[in-house]
Amino acid sequence: MNAQPMKILIVEDEALLALELESLIEEAGHNVAGWAPGVKEAMGIIESTPIDLAFIDVQLRDGGSGIDVARHLGRFPSIYYVFLTANPKRLPEDLAGACGVIAKPYSINGLLTSLQYLEQGIRRPPPAVAQPESFTLASRLSSAWAAG
Repeated sequence: MNAQPMKILIVEDEALLALELESLIEEAGHNVAGWAPGVKEAMGIIESTPIDLAFIDVQLRDGGSGIDVARHLGRFPSIYYVFLTANPKRLPEDLAGACGVIAKPYSINGLLTSLQYLEQGIRRPPPAVAQPESFTLASRLSSAWAAG
């Protein structure tokens, strides 16, 4: 069990996926700080709620993009964020400042091991666990998060 749970925002327009993600986050011992199905809702939560990490779907039904949410999160350097997408190659090379990407469809084990890796990288880098195959780390973090 974690000493202090991370507060995690879910930006996902598909309610069933968001509920599954919420369940997995809580199973891992963390708290869901909020769920936003679109850009406007995400920005409201970001502005009003303490967050350690955000999982962001790239394609949102409200016409917005997870990249818009990521650019907004760039104003908050203490918040880490990860894209969840079926098409990682369509992301900008700098991942819009994200610490990484988890490709959809993801497995339960892949998501949980990625969450453990992220927690260690955020709270006490470098992560003691190996980088999961399901997680692509942003190149800007590769040396800081390289296994010691």
